Amino acid sequence: MVANQKGGVGKTTTTVNIAAALALRGLRVLVVDLDPQGNASTALNIPHTEGTPGVYEAIVDGTDLDELVKPCPDIPGLTVLPASIDLAGAEIELVSLVARESRLDRALQNYLAASAAAGDRIDYVLIDCPPSLGLLTVNAMVAGREVLIPIQCEYYALEGLGQLIRNIDLIRSHLNPKLEVTTILLTMYDARTRLSAGVAEEVRGHFAEKVLPTPIPRSVRISEAPSYQQSVITYDGTSSGALSYLEAAREIAQAGMKAR
Repeated sequence: MVANQKGGVGKTTTTVNIAAALALRGLRVLVVDLDPQGNASTALNIPHTEGTPGVYEAIVDGTDLDELVKPCPDIPGLTVLPASIDLAGAEIELVSLVARESRLDRALQNYLAASAAAGDRIDYVLIDCPPSLGLLTVNAMVAGREVLIPIQCEYYALEGLGQLIRNIDLIRSHLNPKLEVTTILLTMYDARTRLSAGVAEEVRGHFAEKVLPTPIPRSVRISEAPSYQQSVITYDGTSSGALSYLEAAREIAQAGMKAR
């Protein structure tokens, strides 16, 4: 899962581009768009207007994921469970449901098992969390095994992170003992400024080897790509942003191979 309750740190951008980069390496990747804004769905060219079936139907109505998951038209091997604005009401509706914290986990586990049995094993599931610590994010934490935290190289970068880490510890204690923070990705890095270098040094001092060696630079191309319903990798594969995400995805895949 990709999480940070601060907005504007590059969660969705990271989810979309790491997913695209992993899929282009020949891996099977599922993106779960858990943000009611549906920005990950937009960037991967998946329809998600109001009423479009997606993650809301999966967690509130219990609809099977094989009826809801859509293939990304631009990247073979990449599929998406879209989010529509209907998801905005799910936080309230989940409160009264049985096993409200584990509904996404149950839906995902059934889908992954069915896919594997059909000879179509999913290698990576990336969950794009909303910028809050509500029930949707709790569902992601219960369904997830690893947390990737994007941290922007700006003032107050670590502000609020303590609360996220405490919440992860709570979920680990009570609902999902397998959950752990494994990856920190530095985003919006500007090599020309002392500020970026200082924040990077502070984050590396804090999280050590969990921080990926490759930071993601500030890039106009990264910002432009979603308006064309694309990841930066398909929009401009030779840009610094695309190359950085490709390298970061390689580092993630390499770490995953070592862990197995």
